[in-house]
Amino acid sequence: QSFQKFDQFGTEIGWAGWANYRHIFTAANTDMLINTVIWIFVVPIVSTAFGLVYAVLVDRTRFEAAAKALVFLPMAISMVAASVIWQYVYYQPAPEGSSQIGLLNAIISLFGGTPVNWTTDFPVGTFALIVVMIWIQTGLAMTLLSASIKAIPDEIIEAARIDGATGWRLFRSITVPSIRPTIVVVLTTVAIASLKTFDIVQVMGNNLPVNNILANAFYQFMSVQQAGWAGAAAVLIFVVVIPVIVFNVHQMRKSEAIR
Repeated sequence: QSFQKFDQFGTEIGWAGWANYRHIFTAANTDMLINTVIWIFVVPIVSTAFGLVYAVLVDRTRFEAAAKALVFLPMAISMVAASVIWQYVYYQPAPEGSSQIGLLNAIISLFGGTPVNWTTDFPVGTFALIVVMIWIQTGLAMTLLSASIKAIPDEIIEAARIDGATGWRLFRSITVPSIRPTIVVVLTTVAIASLKTFDIVQVMGNNLPVNNILANAFYQFMSVQQAGWAGAAAVLIFVVVIPVIVFNVHQMRKSEAIR
């Protein structure tokens, strides 16, 4: 379909060649392409970093189970539900004739600041939506990394402490190298999830080009019966996923070789 031409009714009418792909890379879709790149880099890195730090901080503490449950909770709800929750943070519908304000703007106003329209301007809108994805994926990262940390043999940690390694040095020299394969898996898993996310953008993006990403563009193309454009978008998503998978496999083989 990515090489076919379709009319406004979704009927295939001929060969399009590379025209559908050229459409993806036109100036009208520049914001969408930039946002897609931002999503697949920022979300995995920040989610993994937060999950790792949190897993280390609560590891073997008194309230470990409760602390982990709070962070993992967003994973238990759908992305649409999470988006609705964050809509009330960024933008709270008010009665007719009243100003529109969300929880975040209410806090800003309380301290004398000026309310911000968080989801309509670039790059604020993009990062506002990314925060929602990070909020969801941090729980996954924390859970996987926490399990990997607990699998580190106590003998290694004790030996490092006897050699004088504590705090940051213990984390950098023992913890991170020991869980490196899990970190790679988490990064690639979250990157792929970010690349194919459209729920958050669809619910919170207000159909604005400045908030669009490739997966949501695929949905929009299908909604206007342009299966050729949608096919090109789907192929591009697949192409972008390939190097992520190759990196994952390469890192896993490297870890196996070290073992």
